[in-house]
Amino acid sequence: MAKKKLKSKPKTTIRAKIPLEELNPLLQRQFVVGQEIMVARVLLKKGCIVPEHSHHNEQLTYILDGALKFWIDGKEIVVHAGEVLCIPAHMPHKAEAMEDTVDLDVFTPPRADWINKSDQYLRGEK
Repeated sequence: MAKKKLKSKPKTTIRAKIPLEELNPLLQRQFVVGQEIMVARVLLKKGCIVPEHSHHNEQLTYILDGALKFWIDGKEIVVHAGEVLCIPAHMPHKAEAMEDTVDLDVFTPPRADWINKSDQYLRGEK
């Protein structure tokens, strides 16, 4: 059995060395990008609104601390610390931080708009 050549090598990243990007006064993030996946640590202050949007990326949101209220598929869903929400690709969604919140968002494929900083919907006042 022939071995496949790997295009990339494993890498370790120290969270403290990842730049903390301030998108607006209530929203900050850090992220690491692989070939087919991306993980982001997102910090939202109470009252932060993530406006309705959709993307071709599948998304998992794991709440580490706090709570987010989502409006998705005609429903309101509150996700608390220790809970995970799976958002299918192309599904419009909006969120509000019910309290100061830290979440891990996982996307596949990686969010090109985040990487190239064209995600203007996140860079407003709230």
